[in-house]
Amino acid sequence: MRSPPDTATLRAAWWTLRALTATHRELRKRPFESVVVAAPPSLPPHALRGVQAVLRRREPTCLERSLVLQRWLAAHGDRRDVIIGVLAPADGFGAHAWLEGEIPSSPFRELTRVAP
Repeated sequence: MRSPPDTATLRAAWWTLRALTATHRELRKRPFESVVVAAPPSLPPHALRGVQAVLRRREPTCLERSLVLQRWLAAHGDRRDVIIGVLAPADGFGAHAWLEGEIPSSPFRELTRVAP
């Protein structure tokens, strides 16, 4: 059984909820390359648990999730690109966004990267 979340985890969850909402709004107004996710508060790395909980429960788009998680990880010294890719036309159209290192082998052809 998991222990209840501590204050840092709850603060990370609150930041994630706010960051997802703002990111969703910004992506509707401007190109993804110009969206800036607000910096998370200074919290210990274990508070990632709160970030992951919100990302699981809110069901953001893959791009929203990747941008928010990228910002959290970069604030904790783990700088990863967001990768955006598409499926080959022969495989049917599909697009996906993920963080570098998340998908070991992807059927998606990389179109672009967004650095932290």
